[in-house]
Amino acid sequence: MFRIVPIEGGVTAVEGFYASGVKAGFKNDDYDVGYIYSAKVCDIAYTFTTNKFQAAPIKYVLNRNITKTNFILLNSKNANALTGPKGIEDIEELMQVCHEKFENLTNPIMSSTGVIGVRLDKEKIKKAIKSFELQKDNHKVSKAIMTTDTYPKTVAFEVILDNGSSFRIGAIAKGAGMINPAMATMLCFVVSDADITDDMNKILQEAVEISFNAISVDGDTSTNDSCFLMTSREGGYDKEAFREALKLTLQKLAFDIVKDAEGANKFVAFEIKGAKNKLEAQKIGKALSNSLLVKTAIFGEDPNWGRIASTIGASGCECDEYRLQISFENVLVYDRGEIYFDSQIEQKAAQIMQKDEFKIVCDLGIGDGEFTSYGCDLSYEYVKINADYRT
Repeated sequence: MFRIVPIEGGVTAVEGFYASGVKAGFKNDDYDVGYIYSAKVCDIAYTFTTNKFQAAPIKYVLNRNITKTNFILLNSKNANALTGPKGIEDIEELMQVCHEKFENLTNPIMSSTGVIGVRLDKEKIKKAIKSFELQKDNHKVSKAIMTTDTYPKTVAFEVILDNGSSFRIGAIAKGAGMINPAMATMLCFVVSDADITDDMNKILQEAVEISFNAISVDGDTSTNDSCFLMTSREGGYDKEAFREALKLTLQKLAFDIVKDAEGANKFVAFEIKGAKNKLEAQKIGKALSNSLLVKTAIFGEDPNWGRIASTIGASGCECDEYRLQISFENVLVYDRGEIYFDSQIEQKAAQIMQKDEFKIVCDLGIGDGEFTSYGCDLSYEYVKINADYRT
């Protein structure tokens, strides 16, 4: 057995890790360039966007097949995406500056977020790198990766094992718009001292599947989606304990992203049961969390279950109107061909939708496939934020 205890500090909660951010001038008097540094070279696992136009920082890592590092340079306001070979050359130049600033760097890498199709302002970033100080400032680094986020997203746990050993895990993430997990439209950086003896990439992918790959805000997949996991192997390890701690870490951050979605007011879980298989349950869940009509009904607090049924029917998955059940939490509105949506039931369902967080349950009655996806409403504010994004 094991105990998982929440602690403070995010990525700086783990011994041997340092992080901070500086104000390089890309934002209006806020942190916009940062770093994560480990005194010891770490093993690193990652999962990236499925967008065909992967950004230069992702190509940089993949082209070099990097499996060990102890430094990540971070920047916001510029994605360094669709910048061609020059975008990678810019990273190479910046990495050289990092080597000059910090001793004993191994395979330093970069992660970026912001506007697509613009070259990096290398001079500003170089100046920022030269001003870095070795600090444990989780607040500054988490602010440095924010774009339209309204607050930093951070979490940390200490895991205490029965044999008396322990390990820590800490993370930061950003994301509020362009969220359609495939990997996931966000940046996430997880650090740990767990002495992981298993396939890190497999463990990470499993946790991503039920966290970042289960959320959606607007159905758009970014060019920069990245989730990194670094470990110094200085602490204890238990596979099940680590899997559970990583799952809690990523789900907490993923849910924060949806709750902080651009202009969002509602956090909604779409619990899919009885699908033909898990893959079809995932497909239906994602269809519901991406549907503009479903999202606008949620914004209007309108229990329009017909939009939900229509989206399921259009998903391409096996379904039958005489096996389908739809509920707003415990309020059943449709049951295998029978409509229960009278004025009293509608009022109860509407009351549920007035809550900040609630669940919609869809049981297809076909098989044993299950999956829960997470989404939000679509408000007027979302349009305003994204209409003004570059300005």
